[in-house]
Amino acid sequence: MENDKKVFKCVVNGIEQEFEILYTFKSFKTKKDYLIYTDNTYDETNSLNIYSSIYYPQYPEKEIENIENEDDWNEVEKFLDDVSGDKNE
Repeated sequence: MENDKKVFKCVVNGIEQEFEILYTFKSFKTKKDYLIYTDNTYDETNSLNIYSSIYYPQYPEKEIENIENEDDWNEVEKFLDDVSGDKNE
């Protein structure tokens, strides 16, 4: 079976790291594209560390951006709730 993982590399604190892309989606509310990804490490509660950023699929050379406002985080959380089946809002 072929490995269909999509990965990208990014320099974090001067060190090149590889991340696995879990999801990408566009929010109709914010008109932004989001990238949800992991470095396949786990925290102290044995939960997978996942991250999210704003990205620009139409400009692949442009760097991803940190999410810094509540509207963006709300969109990411809503998406993750939808894909996980968690309807407790």
